[in-house]
Amino acid sequence: MNDLTQPAALSERSPARTRAPTLSCVIPCRNEGRNLDLLLPLLSELLPSGTSAWEIVLVDDGSTDNTAAVMADWANVPGFRVLQLSRNFGKEAALTAGLEAAAGEVVVMMDADLQHPPALILRMLELWRNGADMVYAVRANRDEESLFKRLGARVFYALLNRSPRFDVPADAGDFRLLDRAAVDALLALPERNRFMKGLYAWIGFEAVALPYVPKPRVHGHSHFSIARLLHMTIDGLTAFTTWPLRLVSAAGIVMALVGFVYGGYLTLAYLLYGNEVSGWTTIVVTLMFFLGVQMISMGIMGEYVARIFEEVKGRPLYVVKRELGQGLTVHRP
Repeated sequence: MNDLTQPAALSERSPARTRAPTLSCVIPCRNEGRNLDLLLPLLSELLPSGTSAWEIVLVDDGSTDNTAAVMADWANVPGFRVLQLSRNFGKEAALTAGLEAAAGEVVVMMDADLQHPPALILRMLELWRNGADMVYAVRANRDEESLFKRLGARVFYALLNRSPRFDVPADAGDFRLLDRAAVDALLALPERNRFMKGLYAWIGFEAVALPYVPKPRVHGHSHFSIARLLHMTIDGLTAFTTWPLRLVSAAGIVMALVGFVYGGYLTLAYLLYGNEVSGWTTIVVTLMFFLGVQMISMGIMGEYVARIFEEVKGRPLYVVKRELGQGLTVHRP
């Protein structure tokens, strides 16, 4: 993936687009009723600028507040389409549902918590017209986050980007614009473990990073906990890297060599000097150490086997309970 920030450099590589596109805005929601009351009026005023036609696709991912009722009211407004999932399937599944429903030539994905500034959509459209196939918003800094979370993010991206084939941009989220070709490429990927940040990078295309500073959340709280972030980290590493498996193999080789050398040393010392081999304590400590390493290794392999198990079941990513409203009807003019 190419991270280009200068429109001039981008125009040398990709042809410019002169016409106004049709646009779909996909917003996954979970318990965001009060935020939608603020966000949707802003978008309905903003989106007609720079587009020939537009739609807003709202995906209710198992909300338990008044989100469904708010969406139902907005579904009566032209240009608004609502997908209500049968339960909470997760943000990646909700994003996929929105992408499959979106009909625009370009698709913008954003959160409903008002931390993603709607005004950036116009800048994204400008970069798309200059030739970008993907424009992703990047956090300018993480000053408001804890030291633990900042260090964790840095380590995660360092481990994830050990592959030489592509890089997943650090500090980039789901707030981005995708050209129709990029959307179709995403939807063609069959896996069910959809770590979206990795999939965005894997499909390639001409990409532009757009720095921004997230705004404070107006209502509600984040649904991401430390446990959920850890789960997402494991999903990302197992979906796009195999180095943990190679690390297990390397550790096994090193330990086998150490054990062989140490065993040879003890045998030689006994033959030359008659030293007795250490007894109970040495055996127990060594055994517990190797058992611990073995269990960790089995756990790593188990994570990959679990991903295979999820894939071969072939269950759908999500189930739509109800659809409301009317959006765009065609992908392209």
